[in-house]
Amino acid sequence: MSGCIFCRIAAGEVNAKVVYEDDQLLAFKDHAPKAPVHILVIPKRHIANLYELTDDDADLMARIMLSIPKVAAQAGLQSGFRTITNTGSGGRQEVYHMHFIYWAAASCRPCDRGEIEWDWAVSAFGNY
Repeated sequence: MSGCIFCRIAAGEVNAKVVYEDDQLLAFKDHAPKAPVHILVIPKRHIANLYELTDDDADLMARIMLSIPKVAAQAGLQSGFRTITNTGSGGRQEVYHMHFIYWAAASCRPCDRGEIEWDWAVSAFGNY
């Protein structure tokens, strides 16, 4: 889809800080992060959202889900992360290319030990 920013990123027409890529997926850092670690994983093929999935997409969805913890581990997120996908206007979807977001407070030892606290979920979501 020519006007889709994520399709343009997947095609290499728009620069992104890519952290993972294979023949079907692309993971990159968000250009306007809402958390210290804010990564998006998308299928390279345009799928607007979860409503457009068919049974033929089962392998693609499995690949997406299995890629998320691998990329998180590469980013040093041993203490965990939050995974989100928004579907449709009621789900507050802003970019109509299916994507999975993962957020983490930080990938630093003081955070892992609980010496630094940052309420990134409230900061990112507000009173959602």
